[in-house]
Amino acid sequence: MQGVPIRRYVRTGAECARRFISDRHGVTAIEYGLIAALIAVVIVGAVTIVGTDLNAIFTTIGNDL
Repeated sequence: MQGVPIRRYVRTGAECARRFISDRHGVTAIEYGLIAALIAVVIVGAVTIVGTDLNAIFTTIGNDL
């Protein structure tokens, strides 16, 4: 490694940014992650709405007994 300029081994910030922007390997994983997050939000919303109604129904049944 003697006599080899260190610049050859060190990338500049602009080179790294260019490479990161042009890299498409993780795009599919990100898309699946966004879809999973959306599904999770829908499930939480549905459980919240249905859970409130279910609680009211069981409270009524419990009071009638």
